[in-house]
Amino acid sequence: MPNPLLEYILSQDSFRKNRLPSLYSDFPIHRKTNPEGYTTNIAAWEHALTTAAKHGYIAPHSPSSASAQSKSADHLVLRADDALLRDLEIPEWGRPVALGVVFDEATRNRTMVPLQLYRSNGASLRKPGWGIDTSVLSPWTVMSWGMKQLKGVVVGSEEATARLQAQELVLVGNLKETADRVVQKATGHNPSRTDLVYSRENFVKEFATALDETSRLSEADMDVLLLYLSRDSGAIAYDGKTVKFRTKDSPREITEQDTAVASIKTLMATMTKQVENLENKIAELNATAKIALHNKNRVSALSAVRSKKLAEHNLKQRLDTLVQLEEVYSKIEQATDQVEFVKVMEASTGALRGLHTQIGGAERVEDVVEELRDEMSKVDEIGNIMNEAGPQIDETEIDDELEELENKEREEREEKEAEETRKKLAALDNLEQRASEAARTAAAQQSADSELEERLSRMSVEEGPA
Repeated sequence: MPNPLLEYILSQDSFRKNRLPSLYSDFPIHRKTNPEGYTTNIAAWEHALTTAAKHGYIAPHSPSSASAQSKSADHLVLRADDALLRDLEIPEWGRPVALGVVFDEATRNRTMVPLQLYRSNGASLRKPGWGIDTSVLSPWTVMSWGMKQLKGVVVGSEEATARLQAQELVLVGNLKETADRVVQKATGHNPSRTDLVYSRENFVKEFATALDETSRLSEADMDVLLLYLSRDSGAIAYDGKTVKFRTKDSPREITEQDTAVASIKTLMATMTKQVENLENKIAELNATAKIALHNKNRVSALSAVRSKKLAEHNLKQRLDTLVQLEEVYSKIEQATDQVEFVKVMEASTGALRGLHTQIGGAERVEDVVEELRDEMSKVDEIGNIMNEAGPQIDETEIDDELEELENKEREEREEKEAEETRKKLAALDNLEQRASEAARTAAAQQSADSELEERLSRMSVEEGPA
């Protein structure tokens, strides 16, 4: 049955069933005849192993370093040896014989760096390299290379494939991503100075799952991560026991205050864990005493109660100690804030002093304001003189012209109103004429109707006796 690492790699799109013959073959011998397929296979293996390590599928080299609370894995360091080849072996195609070339290319491109070289030379990560182009993992490229392999297009042998040499490799991409996440988690919420100080033990507990929440970083990962953060990125100061995230104005190295803060925080964490264990033990002993009494076993009940009393006494001592430690830590944190406040006040005082020096004091400001007032009064005087030098206008002429304009406007308005009145009277006359004509027409029609009725009545009388 495949192990988790092999199951994960075979689930990748670039490791489909029709691609396995090529990926497990001695493909480096076709590097010149089919460079596209060579690059595709190199990128596929490197991407698969790097992501498998990122998600915790690489078992740690030292299994004893695994935590009892959650599984541990090598996320940042990959051990390339026969054990890895055995983990990747499948019955149909055997072991990946070209894996050594994959690591050689990754080392050349600085996507992987030998662990010993990295420890001795911090510049090993900064050397430029062309890198792996992720576009070679496109489905079309993978399919075309697979078809070439299946059809036998690539034939011949040009050079022997390098044998896999046992070595430990730093996965550069995973290392940098983990470091970025750790720094963001530690400094992303405006922590106090004391919050930025950790013992190594607390650092491991706090950031062991920074890259993957389901798997903890191994001890080898932690060593590499601390080395990168302290030496390469400069994000922390580290002396082997105490870790301090650096700020702009904090000391570059670990101080005695930092060591004391880290020790207190570690002791507080230990005491808190002991308190939890004692509380659980007291609850268990209490339950044991109740069960013994229920079973009429007085001796066992007394023993449980006696152990419970002892545990309660120890719990009280631990709680008192924890309270004292928390008080000391609070005072240290308060003193640290006060130091920061005093530094800010000193800097502010210096800034104000410099600004006052540039201004020249209150007397100079008074002189400047007085000079400004004089210049403004001169502007007013010049304006008045310029107004006096302008042309003189007779106000009586202006009043007469304005009155003439008002009279013309009033006459035009009255004429307009008279014209509208004439139109309304003409319309009224027209309506009266129409009404008179309508009345005459109605009278004539009524007369004609009466005459017709009279004639009809006479005719009916004359025709009656006949």
